[in-house]
Amino acid sequence: MSSQSCDVLILGAGPAGMAAAMELVRAGRQVTVVEKSAAVGGLARTLTFEEKDGTYRTDIGPHRFYSKNRYLYDFIEDLLGEEWMKVPRLTRFVIDGKFYFYPVKLGNVLSQIGLLKAVQMMKDFGIEKIRSKTIPRKIRTFEDYAVANFGRSLAEFNMLNYTEKIWGIPCNEINVDWATQRIGGLSVWATLKKAISGKGGPKSLVDTFYYPSKGCGLIYETIRQRIEEKGSEMLMSSEPESIVHDGKHVTEVIVRTPHGHRTFHPKAVVSSVPLTVSPALFTPAPPSEVMDAAKGLRFRSQVYLFLTVNKERLTADNWVYFPDKNIPFGRISEMKNFSTDMCPPGKTSLFIEFFCFEGDAIWNASKEELFAQSIPFLEKMNLLHREDVGSLHHFKIPHVYPLYDFEYANRAKTVLHWLDAFDNFFAVGRPGRFRYTNQDHSLEMGILAAQSILTGRRRDVDEVGNEQEYFEQGYVPGAKAA
Repeated sequence: MSSQSCDVLILGAGPAGMAAAMELVRAGRQVTVVEKSAAVGGLARTLTFEEKDGTYRTDIGPHRFYSKNRYLYDFIEDLLGEEWMKVPRLTRFVIDGKFYFYPVKLGNVLSQIGLLKAVQMMKDFGIEKIRSKTIPRKIRTFEDYAVANFGRSLAEFNMLNYTEKIWGIPCNEINVDWATQRIGGLSVWATLKKAISGKGGPKSLVDTFYYPSKGCGLIYETIRQRIEEKGSEMLMSSEPESIVHDGKHVTEVIVRTPHGHRTFHPKAVVSSVPLTVSPALFTPAPPSEVMDAAKGLRFRSQVYLFLTVNKERLTADNWVYFPDKNIPFGRISEMKNFSTDMCPPGKTSLFIEFFCFEGDAIWNASKEELFAQSIPFLEKMNLLHREDVGSLHHFKIPHVYPLYDFEYANRAKTVLHWLDAFDNFFAVGRPGRFRYTNQDHSLEMGILAAQSILTGRRRDVDEVGNEQEYFEQGYVPGAKAA
């Protein structure tokens, strides 16, 4: 087993880890990145499939990029240049076989839900507004929040059902934190204002977003190229087996690689290893309450079916959502509508997402079984026909969505409090901090972790997503610390 000193060891080549690597290398530091899979990008990586008719690409769940942090745009534009494009957004959801636009278009909604249902929605909304002034609802769950802010009819129309489909548990068992994080800026008035004027609204209502020409993975592949050019090392198909500490510092990390075990003695460690996994790697072991808390955290997983399609185009949508629980999949994406470079000329593709728990029936189903379950619904909605499909590709990812049940916050706090006490260990990213972050927020986490290492003062990576300018005044990302 080889042993070596190491400047900064980065565990996980997802958005947070790769952003940290890029910042550190730009500042003249050396990094070693350890990644369990054979590709960089984590939950934002891009997969490539070579077929007889050409090259097809798909992200692991397409990621739109929208942020109020100007530095992030400059960060990615510096990496991608003209390969960084602005894309018009088209999103719809399907309820009872009818397609509804999101953001809402009043004519589309009113023409399809009918006058009686529209009146009922406004009545329920009015009742909740009156109740908020007289006997306010106690807001403890996602269901409480959705009903209080939108009324029962509207909440059940397109929020409660889809949320339960994602998480696999009832909305009255989902912590209100999920509502405040995901739909906290959304309201009936904001939606109506957007529908009428076309302006305003939270991030979920934006009309355009940025996207790399060959998929989100291009960001992380470019970072890999840049850091390797500067002499830093990427260890793919590798993972940490032991993180040794002295109570205050991480002193040693043992990594399993395809070529044998290697032992590193890092000055600092940045980790996006899932919070359910990382405590068990530490030697000596964490206190029992930390281990119990980590074991109590749960992730929701995903299975994906990617179809190559012998047609010019299926829809104009980036995404189509399916809240109906009788439909086995939750979302489809047509990658061509993000970038025409995602498939050969004259062809298209369809990316189908299934929500599941690791080890359940969906997780264990074959691609043929998933296709057999899906195609009747796609044909019924006239989205795709069996004879249009060229090839099937199937893959699955654990640790996708941190499950916000009633106990998650205390459990995650217990684990993170212990991990954050190590002065040279930085937990980052969606899996690493057990926090549902978008791609832009994960990039920000990585940048803040790098800033902590460069300046010698730990930044709060959980501050991401608050849409404030949280980079220190006078700090230039990528600059060497004095």
